[in-house]
Amino acid sequence: MEDAQFIPGREMASAGAVAARNKVLRNTYLLLSLTLLFSAAMTSLAIAMEVQYLGWIPLLIAFGLLFVISRMRNSVWGLLLVFAFTGILGFSLGPIVNYYLQTSAGSQVVITAAGLTGMIFFSLSAYALLSKKDFSFMSGFLMTGLWVVLGTLLLSLLGGLFGFYISGLHLAISAAIVILMSGFILYDTSRILHGGETNYIMATVSMYLNIYNIFVSLLHILGVTSDD
Repeated sequence: MEDAQFIPGREMASAGAVAARNKVLRNTYLLLSLTLLFSAAMTSLAIAMEVQYLGWIPLLIAFGLLFVISRMRNSVWGLLLVFAFTGILGFSLGPIVNYYLQTSAGSQVVITAAGLTGMIFFSLSAYALLSKKDFSFMSGFLMTGLWVVLGTLLLSLLGGLFGFYISGLHLAISAAIVILMSGFILYDTSRILHGGETNYIMATVSMYLNIYNIFVSLLHILGVTSDD
């Protein structure tokens, strides 16, 4: 009888935890939708202005913003910085998208990449939500894969400086990024669902980067495999 007295309390605590996780999930998807729209608007602005490729500068700024966002994730400034972060990445994407729009395949490559990105995100995120599986076991594999991809990319860039080039390497890297980011969608959605991520600002940043990297990688893959 004594143990039974604690059951309602446990149920109330469990219900509260579920409600908190659902709130983080709702806020994450709402903020993600807004930042994606804002990022797309900044991409369109860069295309309209015919901005030239900006190199590593936007990425360095975005990396710095990531650190600041992490420090201010519990304040309204963190929320504003998320829009600055996604806006900068969206603006830097403008020249890349514009390049593919100028190819013989034209808008077909961009539209297909965007459609596939949306399909990958919604299908994987929905699967994680509906199945309620815990994908935390993927963390080691995903982080190892990420470091391998980053190391390979760095070596390929250094090799290019010395005239050393491996045919198809960048295509393989793009394919690996699509697979890894797809895994991260499952992992990040699962973390929110199971209480591993309780801050919707940081969850939004993670989801946005997954989508951003998939889109850019699919652009590269479809651009290479097109008739152009």
